[in-house]
Amino acid sequence: MAKNFLANLRTNSLIRDERIFMANIIVIGMQWGDEGKGKIIDLLTEFAQVVVRFQGGNNAGHTVVVGQQKVILHLIPSGALYPQKSCVIGNGVVVDPQVLLAEVDELQKLGYFRADDQLLLSEDAHLIMPYHRRIDVARERMKGEGKIGTTGRGIGPAYEDKVAREGIRVGDLVREKLFRKKLEARLAVKNHYLETCLHEKGFDLEEIFQEYSGYGERLKKYVSDISVFIDEQIREGRHILLEGAQGTHLDIDHGTYPFVTSSNTVAGGACTGAGIGPTKITEVIGVSKAYTTRVGGGPFPTELTDEVGERIRERGKEFGATTGRPRRCGWLDIPLLLDAIRLNGLTGIALTKMDVLSEFDAIKICTAYQFRNKRYTRVPSAVEDLEECEPLYEEIPGWKQELRDIRHFRDLPPKAQAYVRRVEELTATEVMVVSVGERREETILRRNPFDRGSRPPQKA
Repeated sequence: MAKNFLANLRTNSLIRDERIFMANIIVIGMQWGDEGKGKIIDLLTEFAQVVVRFQGGNNAGHTVVVGQQKVILHLIPSGALYPQKSCVIGNGVVVDPQVLLAEVDELQKLGYFRADDQLLLSEDAHLIMPYHRRIDVARERMKGEGKIGTTGRGIGPAYEDKVAREGIRVGDLVREKLFRKKLEARLAVKNHYLETCLHEKGFDLEEIFQEYSGYGERLKKYVSDISVFIDEQIREGRHILLEGAQGTHLDIDHGTYPFVTSSNTVAGGACTGAGIGPTKITEVIGVSKAYTTRVGGGPFPTELTDEVGERIRERGKEFGATTGRPRRCGWLDIPLLLDAIRLNGLTGIALTKMDVLSEFDAIKICTAYQFRNKRYTRVPSAVEDLEECEPLYEEIPGWKQELRDIRHFRDLPPKAQAYVRRVEELTATEVMVVSVGERREETILRRNPFDRGSRPPQKA
């Protein structure tokens, strides 16, 4: 018994030591989404073997530009653009099977995603059903001016059913008899709600059953227990990259409620949404634009409704990848980033779209808020208070030079370097990636988190 104990102790010690050289990294958004996570994930996927999407649905879009080709991904992780990378859709994601299959078809037309075993779909992920979409749109319409600004894709209603323990999961879909039984029970309730409360038309059981059974037939080859798969990959020493959708301040618990999404977008959500223990995570990287944007309703202290905001929008192509909606634009908000650093335990920042600011003579950074004659460097919990906050700015000289061809930090214009260093000073966090254009190669990688010799800086 003593020998077995010592053998296990040595094995466990070896695993702990080896884990130093394995990187299981979470990439999350630091703002209200649309920060350029898709590009950063695509960049880092080169060094990972497994890419996991852990929350959200097809209300998010990751845009990746490879060469002259632009690819927009809604459900499938960005690793799909690399051959022989495992792409995992976790249990925390809500899946519209029609959208997922259309995305697979489109990627295959573009020459990607040829191997069936490249995609793994959690059997525990919940499905978005047609009634979820109809409920979503009808409820937004009824709210009028008080609407939240959802995409109408059924994300919220699907998560509601999950929490109410009334959802239908991917594992149910591939079991025909079980799927029919659950669908029949759910549809009786949903049709009554649609017709009585929302004054909308209900759905026919047979139509949905036949349509979704077809989806199930096509999807079943991808269905897997992804928690077990990820654990096996970690034990075999492979690098894992976990990607979120939306951003920290759209988190259902920690965001600007109620103008939020319906899932946990923060780093802790990666563990529950992928079935991975928190002790397995080695780094958490936050993605932030060099300015700030927001889609839909909700408070936005640094929003620019003038010609400057319009210039940022046009130069940054700030229109939703999923909906095409114009994004609201404003200067960089440090209190917003400080909250994201605290909530996620960030070890580094990827600063995107630096090139968008290249034409400005002066650039502003919000360093704090003025709220009822007091200075705050955090985001108030109540949106009513945040709406009253006035941004306090400091002005940084612009660099007035294009950055897209620059590949080393030392080659950036001194004023652009000063901007990055000021962000590091204000956030007390390393900027490890600087994006200077939309293409994969238009990036400055100051520190590679997958490098064995790389370590996050120690805090004093």
